[in-house]
Amino acid sequence: MLQNQTRKLRVLVVDDSSFMRMVIRSVLEKDPAIEVVGIAVDGMEGVEKALALRPDLITMDIEMPRLDGISALKQIMAKCPTRVLMVSTLTCEGAKATFDALDAGAIDYIPKNVTDSADAQRVFREELLRKVKGAASSIFGRPMTTSAPRTIIAPPRQVRPAPRPSQALTGKFHYVGIGASTGGPVALQEVLGRIPGNYPHGIVVAIHMPKAFTGPYAERLNSKCSLQIKEANDGDIIQPGVVLVAPGGRHMALVRQGNSIAVRTLSTAECPQYIYIPSVDHMMTTLADATNGSALGVILTGMGSDGFKGMKHLKSKGGITIVQDEATSTIYGMPRACIEGGVADTVLPLTQIGSEIARLGG
Repeated sequence: MLQNQTRKLRVLVVDDSSFMRMVIRSVLEKDPAIEVVGIAVDGMEGVEKALALRPDLITMDIEMPRLDGISALKQIMAKCPTRVLMVSTLTCEGAKATFDALDAGAIDYIPKNVTDSADAQRVFREELLRKVKGAASSIFGRPMTTSAPRTIIAPPRQVRPAPRPSQALTGKFHYVGIGASTGGPVALQEVLGRIPGNYPHGIVVAIHMPKAFTGPYAERLNSKCSLQIKEANDGDIIQPGVVLVAPGGRHMALVRQGNSIAVRTLSTAECPQYIYIPSVDHMMTTLADATNGSALGVILTGMGSDGFKGMKHLKSKGGITIVQDEATSTIYGMPRACIEGGVADTVLPLTQIGSEIARLGG
């Protein structure tokens, strides 16, 4: 976390669009806890100002002249490691570039969705503030992953001892549900990368992402892991060794269909009670009901408490649960809710979760 929580959060805005610079600066400066200490019009100037100003956080556009956002990010991480929030276009190419940025060390991202719509502008303002403040309180750096070995680049924060079971986690299940948010794209790749392709159970995933991002993300995971990974479609059947990623912009439910479990996708209007999309709570709750508790629930890093109610319901049905520990979580919100709510059977560091899923399901 930032060392001094009483002072303002110092932010550098890097974007080649004068309109986006104006919008981002205007939104941030209306918050009394945030100070915009600099503006840069491209990646090269962004690196220079990052070195000169040493901000707490940088908002970084991806497509810029002279030096693009990912190249600038890599230089900043090498010269003056700083929390970076990527500002991404809502396109397939924008999604792919965003995941490259997360692999390179960015904390999180926010999609550009500033249109003439008052509602879209409101959502962007709220999301920008939420993500900036969330990134500011995140653990900086992350443990090594199977895809991109990294070391912690800031001193580890103090963490409370996590509750652990008195004996090794055991229990039979036939399905796995995994939920994540901030820090989740990299964390999920680490987890799935440790599960063999012949895994005997089907896996479903809900991770908070916009519509244009989940397809490219599933393709990226599929190219890096032994499992078969795809974006879920309405009517898909959960199968052994296959990972179905909930489509962005919609909620995913699981329903019993004869001897199988099928996917049902729902619009946000059909599930107005859920703030986060796709909802981990909805996926986990319906998975528990459809499988009658014959499922393993896993909660990874993420902001908020999405997943706690679903994990609680799964536990009530006899399911078992794994939660990521505080030390390796980019944002401890979702894991903390499960741990403090008493629904975590075991708490593990990120690098052990995939292996434990594989062991339990073998």
